[in-house]
Amino acid sequence: MSTDVRPPAGIGEAATRRQVVAWGLWDWGSAAFNAVILTFVFSVYLTDAVGEDLPGSISASTWLGWSLGIAGFLIAVLAPVTGQRFDAAGRRKWALGVLTFATVGCMAAMFFVRDSYQYLWLGLVLLAAGSVIFELAGVPYNAMLRQVSTPSNIGRVSGFGWAMGYFGGIVLLLVCYFGFIAGDGDNRGFLGLTTDGGTNIRMVALLAAVWFAVFAIPVLLKVPELPRTNADPGADKAGFVESYRVLWRDLRDLWSADRRTVYFLVASALFRDGLAGVFTFGAVLAVNVYGIGAGDVLLFGVAANVVSALGALTAGRFDDRIGPKTVIMTSLIAMIVVGVVLTAVSGPAMFWIFGLLLCLFVGPAQSSARTFLARITPPGREGQMFGLYATTGRAVSFLSPTLFGLFAWWFAADRAGILGLVIVLAIGLAALTVVKPPERD
Repeated sequence: MSTDVRPPAGIGEAATRRQVVAWGLWDWGSAAFNAVILTFVFSVYLTDAVGEDLPGSISASTWLGWSLGIAGFLIAVLAPVTGQRFDAAGRRKWALGVLTFATVGCMAAMFFVRDSYQYLWLGLVLLAAGSVIFELAGVPYNAMLRQVSTPSNIGRVSGFGWAMGYFGGIVLLLVCYFGFIAGDGDNRGFLGLTTDGGTNIRMVALLAAVWFAVFAIPVLLKVPELPRTNADPGADKAGFVESYRVLWRDLRDLWSADRRTVYFLVASALFRDGLAGVFTFGAVLAVNVYGIGAGDVLLFGVAANVVSALGALTAGRFDDRIGPKTVIMTSLIAMIVVGVVLTAVSGPAMFWIFGLLLCLFVGPAQSSARTFLARITPPGREGQMFGLYATTGRAVSFLSPTLFGLFAWWFAADRAGILGLVIVLAIGLAALTVVKPPERD
């Protein structure tokens, strides 16, 4: 993919267009981990092929869940202090580079995971470690948003980044599917790679690693390093344990000076979990409730990503004009209404219509949540705040799966699980209503 991608017009008064594009290309490349490794290909390979004959009563899927649960705990614990330390030391870009290529290393090592249960543990360790490192890399990346935008275009820049991530995932998934996975028999895809020993999927992991590495390079070359500041006194000299004391001190100061940041972190954690639930259970509902064929789910996934990307790009302009809170609340209200409608309709056609309409508002809510936090964060503390953003998101990540399962069980119908997701979105919306919006610049 050429780096000639054009961002929306009007971006880049403080930063050049090349810097904005370079920043967005990291999102494009990161889809290699999110879409290919974690969601659609390698995790499925681990549970379906590698762990197929795993001895004992504990399934490979259960081990996968536990592994990612441990990874989530580590992310929640480490994200705030690592972001704080990157800010204080003036090494935000350095941290992004180290963490990105550590993630690439984990992805490349997945090539050695053959489709035999003896390799399951290697695969689980690499996937969990990659998840932790990848999420930590997202902290300095999100913190860079202010470096490549101004108060007048930050919404468009953020929306451009989210859209790049969606489009990158679409392109790479299609390349992987038609090149390495499609077809029957011992040789798959137009490359004709053998399935013996899981070779075709292992090559997908290697391709994903190269993809991420290539598209991560521009941001490291084009966006300057953050200068060292004294925005958080004592953070640059604090050891690992002392960093938590600094973090607690900063949280007390935030609570005293501007409780809005704390309120927003809580509210965003709630509605972001609802947004995640839409994608987590979308494929299950498509097949089990609305009758979409298993082979068509990938097509719906591609369409959903396109619609979400277009929504993020469009909403970025509204974010800059009317503010991120209005965009988020409008998106959440629309998703709640569409979610209720989905509980009443049936058939593939209705799911295509209302499912895609639901996805149209996911991108705007995600993108504007990032700009909301960036706008209210004290200068020089972006890494710390986005670290807390990651932590609070992990803290409530049980809500959507739990309520989805509860309502599906209660009404003895998977369709009723949608109400669980709607409730999480509604709770997040209610929490957001009391948060004061960022001041207009």
